[in-house]
Amino acid sequence: MNRNQQLFERAQRSIPGGVNSPVRAFRSVGGTPPFIARAQGAHVWDADDRRYIDLVGSWGPMILGHAFPPAVEAIQQAAVRSASFGASTPAEGDLAELITQAVPSIEKLRLVSSGTEATMSAIRLARAFTQRKYIIKFEGCYHGHADGLLVKAGSGVATFGIPGSAGVPEEIAHFTLALPYNDIAAVEAAFAARPNQIAAIILEPVAGNMGCVPPESGYLEALREITRRERSVLIFDEVMTGFRVAHGGAQQLYGITPDLTCLGKIIGGGLPCGAFGGRAEIMNLLAPLGPVYQAGTLSGNPLAMAAGVATLKHLAKNRDAIYGQIESASRALAEGVAAVIAEAGIQVTTNRVGAMWTWFFNQKPVVDFVTAATSDAARFGVFHRAMMDAGVWLPPSQFEAMFLGTAHTPEIIETTIDAAKQAVVSLREAAAQAAR
Repeated sequence: MNRNQQLFERAQRSIPGGVNSPVRAFRSVGGTPPFIARAQGAHVWDADDRRYIDLVGSWGPMILGHAFPPAVEAIQQAAVRSASFGASTPAEGDLAELITQAVPSIEKLRLVSSGTEATMSAIRLARAFTQRKYIIKFEGCYHGHADGLLVKAGSGVATFGIPGSAGVPEEIAHFTLALPYNDIAAVEAAFAARPNQIAAIILEPVAGNMGCVPPESGYLEALREITRRERSVLIFDEVMTGFRVAHGGAQQLYGITPDLTCLGKIIGGGLPCGAFGGRAEIMNLLAPLGPVYQAGTLSGNPLAMAAGVATLKHLAKNRDAIYGQIESASRALAEGVAAVIAEAGIQVTTNRVGAMWTWFFNQKPVVDFVTAATSDAARFGVFHRAMMDAGVWLPPSQFEAMFLGTAHTPEIIETTIDAAKQAVVSLREAAAQAAR
């Protein structure tokens, strides 16, 4: 028994499923999940000291590579001054200013410890601002595990084939309207059916939790027009896309100004950190200025602030070079592997926006959760295991996005494409066996 198996067996005795985030269990792709012992740049090493090219990137934050030296140094310097104070620190203002400078729609923000905290707080704020109860979310979009947001939530929920979650009262789910992504007619119908009752629309402007699904032309513009007309709040969940698809996130890429924005992942430089912010008139409803209560002992944690400031300063200083590099690298990798799969006679659809993408084992375009769900998850599982065997670590779900960063050199990209050439042999063998 190898070290990974030993660690997994031990973990299962004290942790449900042996994991603290469900998709890590690898159940949808099979095999023992690797226990990562260390990482550097574009690589991770498991407990058996096997090295993998990392296309997970801690699910997005590692845009500058693992153990980015300025972030490591900043964390070390912060740690010697104490890991937490339970009081305001100078670094909170530093990070807040870096965010507002990059994302002009954010006039004020509140720092929290996770994307889930950011989205649930933004929803509470939108309800208080509008004095309405209903929210619209979209099928396949994941906004964290708060009760009202786990309706048709994509991501791990989709991976395990769960429509929502047990333990969420119907009385709470009732106020969440889950609509098809990229379908404006459904949004118009929802507002017509509940006039002056819908507080907000929350969405991933580029979906990443049913796999990468970009907005169709005019979709975001239409949502902005509808919410303005109906005096509802438009919330962009940019936990994944913020500082990734562009320096100013998807709202910069598509030229849309939301009322509120939720951030996470990259802004913490790999440490737990989230934020929500937007128009000052909405944000000023938060305590201590207003009646909307929100708090967190570790909000603005000095270690997370240090890592986030180091990361965002580097991105701001080198934005043109960095975003140009990862755009071209992502295109080369996503298209290169897709070509290898297609040359083997296997249907694949590739969706990519900037440095996030998904290879869907699908014969049709993927534009929403319904089309994403028709993908061949079993075939993806074969591909995933074969890529792992070839030394490439992919997200263990057909319904997740992949990520790369500045540490993924042309040589690493070529090695990954070569690994795909080995992996398609396993795909062919599996197809031949199924045909027998």
